[in-house]
Amino acid sequence: MKARTKLRSLMGWLLTLAAILFLAMSAAAQDDRVPTAMLGGFMFIFFIFFLVVYVYVALALQTIANKTNTENAWFAWIPILNIILMLNVAKKPIWWIILCLIPLVNIVIYIIIWMGIAEARNKPNWWGILMIVPVANLIVPGYLAWSD
Repeated sequence: MKARTKLRSLMGWLLTLAAILFLAMSAAAQDDRVPTAMLGGFMFIFFIFFLVVYVYVALALQTIANKTNTENAWFAWIPILNIILMLNVAKKPIWWIILCLIPLVNIVIYIIIWMGIAEARNKPNWWGILMIVPVANLIVPGYLAWSD
């Protein structure tokens, strides 16, 4: 009985979404500005999301640096310097920054760096491996920064 109710509710939501999209598409066919406005709105939402994630990761990295007594914790806010800060926290050589700029190699290097950061915070190093999992990579920096 509950499954039917959930299915009907889902069908109702899908029909509502289809009706909204149909109305938006018919409005777009009449006016050339609508697709541009929709793209602009999407880009604005994407920018806000990116900004929130950047601030979150920078705060987490700065907190990790402070808790591990690493110098220049403010490096977390500057794009290339935050890689240097991560290398310092993980106690890896600075020349690894070159490896971080090579496609596909950087994935492995970032996992190794995050494993070192987890060890510096006295956590199991498998937390660094979780950085390749899409949603977990948003949780790991916060856990390493604000857990005891």
